[in-house]
Amino acid sequence: MNFSKMTLTIDIGNTCAKLVAFDKNKIIEAWHIEHDEPSRLADFCRIHHFTEGVWSTVISLNDGLREAIANLPFPMLRLRSGITPVPVTLGYDTPLTLGSDRLAAVVGAYTLSRGNDILVIDVGTCITFDFVNAAGEYLGGNISPGPKMRFKALNTFTSALPMVKREGETSLLGTTTETAIRNGVMNGIRHELEGYICEFKSKYPNLLVYLTGGFHIDLHNSEKMRTFADEYLVPRGLNAILQYNEAHKEK
Repeated sequence: MNFSKMTLTIDIGNTCAKLVAFDKNKIIEAWHIEHDEPSRLADFCRIHHFTEGVWSTVISLNDGLREAIANLPFPMLRLRSGITPVPVTLGYDTPLTLGSDRLAAVVGAYTLSRGNDILVIDVGTCITFDFVNAAGEYLGGNISPGPKMRFKALNTFTSALPMVKREGETSLLGTTTETAIRNGVMNGIRHELEGYICEFKSKYPNLLVYLTGGFHIDLHNSEKMRTFADEYLVPRGLNAILQYNEAHKEK
C-alpha cells in the first residue's frame, strides 16, 4: 500500500468515469469504472492513501456514485465551470454552461505547455475543439458529433443504412456499404480535425495541438502539425486546478 501524499481525480464522462491517482504531478494508476460501479471507487481508494481530491462530471450522477464521492474520507473539490477558480482566464460568454471536461482539458494542456497557443481536440462522445492562447486566455471552442454518434445517426435516420463499427480498415473509396460508411465517418473526422488545425495554424503559426479522448485518430503529418496525444489531459487539468485552489487557499 502506498502511503505517500496522493491526490485523486475523478472525471465522469458520458460513457464511464476515469479515476486517476497522482503523486504530485506524476500519474501512479488509472482505472475506468462504469457509472453503476460505485464500489470500485472505494476499492481504488483503499489501494492509495489519498489526502485530497477533485472531481467533475458532465452528466447527472446516480445516487450510488454521488453518495460514494460524498462519503470519501478526505476533502473533494468539485470543478464547476465559471465558479471554481482555475489558472486560465475564461473568455467564454456563458462560463456556467462550459463543460467541465472541456475546461479541465484546456487547463491540462496549458499546464504542460504554458506560454504557447494551444488547440485542444477531445475525441469522445462528442468532438470538442478548444483554444487557449499564450497569455493563458481561454477564448472558446466548438462541439461536433463524435464517431459513435455519427455511425448511429446514419443508421437511425435512414431506412437502409446498417449500424457499422468503426474498427476496420479505411481507404479513399469504399467498395461496400459498410466500408463506405466507415470511410465516410472516420476519414471525415480526420479531415475535420486537420482542417481545424490548418486554419488555426494560419492565424497562430506556433500553435501546439493536443489530442485526447477515447478514440485514436491518425492525422497526416502530425509531427509537422506539432500534435501531441495525451489520454490523461483532463485528469492532469483537474489535478492542476486542485493544486491551484490549494495554493490560493494558503495565501
